[in-house]
Amino acid sequence: MKTTIQFITSVICSISIISCKSQSVDLVAEGAELIQISNEYSFTEGPASDKNGNVFFTDQPNDKIIKWNESDNSLSIFKEPAGRANGLYFDQNENLLAAADNENELWRINANGKVDTLITNFEGKKLNGPNDLWVDLHGGIYFTDPYYQRPYWDRTAAELEEKNVYYISPDLKNITIAATDFVQPNGIIGTPDGKTLYVADIGDQKTYSYSIQNNGTLTNRTLFTDMGSDGMTIDNKGNIYLTGEGVTVFNSKGHKIQHIPINEEWTANVTFGGKNQDILFITAMGSVYTLKMNVHGVRYTE
Repeated sequence: MKTTIQFITSVICSISIISCKSQSVDLVAEGAELIQISNEYSFTEGPASDKNGNVFFTDQPNDKIIKWNESDNSLSIFKEPAGRANGLYFDQNENLLAAADNENELWRINANGKVDTLITNFEGKKLNGPNDLWVDLHGGIYFTDPYYQRPYWDRTAAELEEKNVYYISPDLKNITIAATDFVQPNGIIGTPDGKTLYVADIGDQKTYSYSIQNNGTLTNRTLFTDMGSDGMTIDNKGNIYLTGEGVTVFNSKGHKIQHIPINEEWTANVTFGGKNQDILFITAMGSVYTLKMNVHGVRYTE
């Protein structure tokens, strides 16, 4: 989340449907419409799909994790309170990982809502505020750690000088700095082959790609595009989806190929869900949206 509540404006009180027929690139299914599932939240973030296509997302100001059931389009509370969770991602064992911003921790939540705290600090200093995360093929966890002052914190300054990307080893025993030199690292996503990691520096309006080594280290930092992002996802064609002013799609070479407008002041995050992983699930301000796509996500499909 770029900031906490400054983006929150008046909630649109009616269900809206926005046509996407005019899109020039065939990423969006023919005749598909952007559907607002709900607008009853304060600031939605962190969507993550489970293997059944259900999407979990956060309403951070209200300290909730909500589940969208793809089979009947229903919404229900999965966990409350939720550690002021921001970014979410499922590990290989179907535990929900959460960037728990309230105490600057990383949580692992099982299907019953039981929490294991994976990390609370780095080298004895409190993390800035874990924001977004991605799990590699070995079970290692990359997460971004920007600093956004929260009204529910007692502290007023960061203990760590740098805003880094960190890596937690697959055995969860070691945490190391994976990437540095950011203003505010935020969105993060990796390719399904485990070879490339994308990190958005929303504070510097840039997104970088990195080569992932077998031991989890990152090399070959390369500018992907001169655009930052709050959240990110990837499709089966290798296209990267960035958020902010709607959803902007870039191909794997960093060329902009499509923009999906969202009638909200800010679009925070995006993922693929649904049983066929072909539903683009979008969190934007107090709302959540879905859009049927021709492409699909890569986490649970071949």
